[in-house]
Amino acid sequence: MKVLGIETSCDETAVAIVDDAHRIHANLVLSQISEHSVFGGVVPEIAARAHMDHLDKLIRGALDDAGMACADLDGIAATCGPGLIGGVMVGMMAGKALALAHGKPFIAVNHLEAHALTPRLTDRIDFPYLLLLVSGGHTQILMVHDVGRYELWGSTMDDALGECFDKSAKLMGLPFPGGPHLEQAARLCSDPDAAIQRFPLPAPLKGRPGCDFSFSGLKTAIRAHVDKLPPGPLHMEDVSMLACAFEQTICTVVTDRCRHALEKFTEKSDRGITPKLVVSGGVAANLFLRAALKDLTKACNADFIAPPVALCADNGAMIAWTGIERLRRQMTDNLNIAARPRWPLDPEAGQGFKSA
Repeated sequence: MKVLGIETSCDETAVAIVDDAHRIHANLVLSQISEHSVFGGVVPEIAARAHMDHLDKLIRGALDDAGMACADLDGIAATCGPGLIGGVMVGMMAGKALALAHGKPFIAVNHLEAHALTPRLTDRIDFPYLLLLVSGGHTQILMVHDVGRYELWGSTMDDALGECFDKSAKLMGLPFPGGPHLEQAARLCSDPDAAIQRFPLPAPLKGRPGCDFSFSGLKTAIRAHVDKLPPGPLHMEDVSMLACAFEQTICTVVTDRCRHALEKFTEKSDRGITPKLVVSGGVAANLFLRAALKDLTKACNADFIAPPVALCADNGAMIAWTGIERLRRQMTDNLNIAARPRWPLDPEAGQGFKSA
């Protein structure tokens, strides 16, 4: 079984072909960073136009890389939400057109579910597992029961973690996209303990019951520290120490929330099942956060799983794999399905946050 996946929910145009033996036959990603960097963030109209300009070439390129034609495919999957609605519609309509023209089943993919299922592509893990989904637009802890069955245990009450990374990096004078540059700056700090002492930061909700997050106060504290630095261009030594303090504080908060989730997982699961904590989404590429979560799971006698860094950011392989998961369960969609700018994995939890 082979599925072509299309991802256009934000500023990456991506197409991939994956089969049910977990082989990635093609995985093309076209970044738009250069087009958005001058604005310091993603401009939805520019992103949608870039998807329109390049998507057809990427589809042809993916088929060529895989040595396949559309007739060789068993289905077409495309992100239909959540995301920037203009970009989502570009990829969705292209996927529908391919499905209609070649008589293939169409699978409307929830972008968040694609992140949630990526570890089943890369690590072949079984259900159930605990998921920390961290990206530019979402920060959630979910219990993953099966394809299409998710239980929200916690989410952010304000900013997403990726947004906090990017905005804090911007306050430090680092270029777009901020998250990777902040991580690089933090690596230049030679004394992490001194960084925390010089730039003390709040750890929002640490020690509180439940699994929810809050990051807006942390971002405000970064601004306050930057405002106290000498006027003029920021010195890299100051930036590296502040970035290091920021990363350490983020890890303190995230591991505290995940510890609560692992305890709850153990309480709710059958005895003898080793808890599995999966981290997925763009921020899951942060190596410092990965290391902190790996230490946490070791202390909690749990397994830690993270996709390869290349598959943490938005990509077509995760969309194609979700298409495989749904297609083999006969969970296909009509061509009149609409794009959705918001699409929660746990409908009962609604759009907002839900305490665990």
